[in-house]
Amino acid sequence: MFVLELTYTAPVERVDALMTEHIAWLDAQYAAGVFIASGRKNPRDGGVILAVGADRAGIERIAASDPFAVHEVCAYRITEFLATKTSDALAPYRQQLPG
Repeated sequence: MFVLELTYTAPVERVDALMTEHIAWLDAQYAAGVFIASGRKNPRDGGVILAVGADRAGIERIAASDPFAVHEVCAYRITEFLATKTSDALAPYRQQLPG
């Protein structure tokens, strides 16, 4: 599982100008089963996405296709973790420690 943290690198007005494209990109990733939660940070200096994927390289490719990244209005920090404990609603995403 992956936590994608976006930090805006441009004024929020430039971010807002791309919001419709960004939301369409988010919707496509939800439809593909990659994203399971997302939202703005508070204070509004970026956002956070919770994603599932087979490998980091695939998640990095997806992040690079975000209109925010394409138009260079945000930077991504991607953290991979093993979700060994989840709520019942997220049980399908629960992972086992290796070994």
